Amino acid sequence: MALAEVEHAETVRLNPLTSAGRHAIGARALRHPVLTVLAVYAVSRVVSLAAVWAAAQWFQNPAGVGHADPNIGDMFGLWDGVWYERIVRDGYPVPLPVDADNGRITYSAWAFYPLYPYLVKGLMLVTGMGFTLAGGVLNVVLGGGAAVLIWALLRSGVHADRQPQRERLALVAACLWCFYPTTAVMLKPYTEALAVLLVALALLLLVRRSYLWVAVVSVPLGFTRGVAPALGAAALIHLVVRWREDRAAGVRPLEGQRASAVVMLGMLGLSGIAWPVVAGLATGVPTAFFDVQAAWGQRPDKGPFVLWLEWAWDGKGLFGVLVLLALVGTYIALVLGRHGRWISIEARAWALAYPLYLFAVVRPITSMWRFLLLDVPLAALLASVAMRTANGQSVVPHWRRRVGVVLLVLLGGLVWWTCALLVYTPWGSFPP
Repeated sequence: MALAEVEHAETVRLNPLTSAGRHAIGARALRHPVLTVLAVYAVSRVVSLAAVWAAAQWFQNPAGVGHADPNIGDMFGLWDGVWYERIVRDGYPVPLPVDADNGRITYSAWAFYPLYPYLVKGLMLVTGMGFTLAGGVLNVVLGGGAAVLIWALLRSGVHADRQPQRERLALVAACLWCFYPTTAVMLKPYTEALAVLLVALALLLLVRRSYLWVAVVSVPLGFTRGVAPALGAAALIHLVVRWREDRAAGVRPLEGQRASAVVMLGMLGLSGIAWPVVAGLATGVPTAFFDVQAAWGQRPDKGPFVLWLEWAWDGKGLFGVLVLLALVGTYIALVLGRHGRWISIEARAWALAYPLYLFAVVRPITSMWRFLLLDVPLAALLASVAMRTANGQSVVPHWRRRVGVVLLVLLGGLVWWTCALLVYTPWGSFPP
């Protein structure tokens, strides 16, 4: 009998396709969640690299790389990577470059935040690596840290509805995030990996009420991406919820942490204006950052959401506007409804504030797909829709098949985005 049991256990171990084998693998993954997330992340890097190779072989126009035989190495220096390399090599131009024909402020490196390129420069000096390799290596490391922090954030049950399968949901969500369609950009010298890591870290610290550490993290974030207003909104919502909870519990609201909460909010406010202020002081033009952004086509002065509504109207008229509003409404309903309530209020606040902030200040461009990589609760919503029952009370028995379908869709999106948008044709490409 003992021998039979040993043989059965060995069969399960060797055959993960059996039900018992799948449960054993799942249990092992839950026992070692960090290793699991990192292993899935490593696989996603290989898949993304394969998609970049396919884009180079079959979709990249030779005119975009300057020779007749595009290769995978060509793909890493395209688009914004050119500007980050220019920052590493030459710094930021003073005075502001102007168009020779009309005298107006034109494209320049001031539109790009400085922390990431200078981190790359430091790595280049220490290791002797070239810009593209150093940027890619740094991003692979930062992306792995970001994936682990996303798991840690989503598994937190503070300010969230009770969910017995929270650990499983958080682990699957973090793994799905690794295959977000634009994730190939984290192989290139772009700021996404650093930005996601800092945002996830700030939200996790906010959940844990480490307000002074949130203030500390907001400093590098202010020199990485302009997302402090959305993070500030999440912090305000957290403080309002905690204030109400403390009053309901009969204790002094924010006992012992009022000063640190004020410092946090103040630093988040400064984070939002830090780089524009630096750009203004360095160039002698107070509005330098915004002038350069306007040259790139960003015109938030036309009013929040106006450009998106105009885009929808010009494309499909009233029908286009209604579809846009329906998509936004559906997303908000998912965040506020049963599929979002298992994650913390801080993560839900970010899930609402960040996309709405983007729609308010960024014009309709294909780069929005890449910007949404920072909307990490999207992965939590996907995991919930795939894994849980319609009322959101429990995980369904066949959740693996449903997650597999979602993963296939994400992989299809990854290949499409990489081959359609990461490539460059001088006269007809859309930016990734």
